[in-house]
Amino acid sequence: MSLRPKVFFDGGCRPNPGPIEAAAVIRGETHLFDDLGHGGNGDAEWLALIRALELATALGLRDIELIGDALPVVRRANAALERGTPRDGHEAAFLALAATSPPGRIRWIKREQNLAGIALARRHPR
Repeated sequence: MSLRPKVFFDGGCRPNPGPIEAAAVIRGETHLFDDLGHGGNGDAEWLALIRALELATALGLRDIELIGDALPVVRRANAALERGTPRDGHEAAFLALAATSPPGRIRWIKREQNLAGIALARRHPR
């Protein structure tokens, strides 16, 4: 049995709303995304999920496990996959990607366990 590749994702904006940034961690390598527009934390989390799936697809990874700490986004992404139809622009972008490279699983973890969130936090020490 092979394990699914884990892809951690997290997004944020400072201030909220504000400029959006995101991170994905795949196989121990951090990928940072800036200049993702302006929006709130929910937008940032969706864009992080979408960028993580794009990156995994570009790296040739299949049947991945997307892991994030934004429970509403994880729930909505799973529901969108189940429904197969989008309810907004974020879901539409996600489902378009998932149609060609569907994730094997999308799950929630605590913030302190999210490697992508840790990477973003390092950019903004308190």
